[in-house]
Amino acid sequence: MKLIASEGYGRMSMDRIAAEAGVSKPTIYRRYDSKEDLAIAALAYLRVEHAPRDGIDTRTELVKQMRHFRHSFDELGGMPILGTVLVEERRTPKLFELWAERISKPYRKILREILEHAQSRGEIDDKADLDITVDMLLGGYYAHYFSKEPFPDNWPEPLVEAILRSLKKSGEQE
Repeated sequence: MKLIASEGYGRMSMDRIAAEAGVSKPTIYRRYDSKEDLAIAALAYLRVEHAPRDGIDTRTELVKQMRHFRHSFDELGGMPILGTVLVEERRTPKLFELWAERISKPYRKILREILEHAQSRGEIDDKADLDITVDMLLGGYYAHYFSKEPFPDNWPEPLVEAILRSLKKSGEQE
């Protein structure tokens, strides 16, 4: 994963992997038939865990999850790895499939569950499009990352606040 993040899949070599692992190239080939098999195994290993849910208010839950998402994603070397996965999508589609299965879908599910719970409690409009709302939450991270501006300490709070404000039932706007 370290080499995928730092060099990308295309520039990563089995020689470099062996050197980083402190083993011989034949040792790697005993377990993996190719660089593709090894990269797929590395991505299959990824399992991003969500922050424990406390059952507290929706705003606090969403802020907590977005902080956790950013922290986990940054620790994984997420954006460089995602870039590699996107570059390799046509040649090595299994990398993209694993990314979706291990990273994207679990986070989307967690955020959607929080929003569904908020809908069931009447905190947000029952007609709100929760999938689009999840896109906005996660897209907020990606957009800020690409701005190259440093993340402020309170980064997710204004994002979550703006999104929740837009989801209030008609007549409940502040």
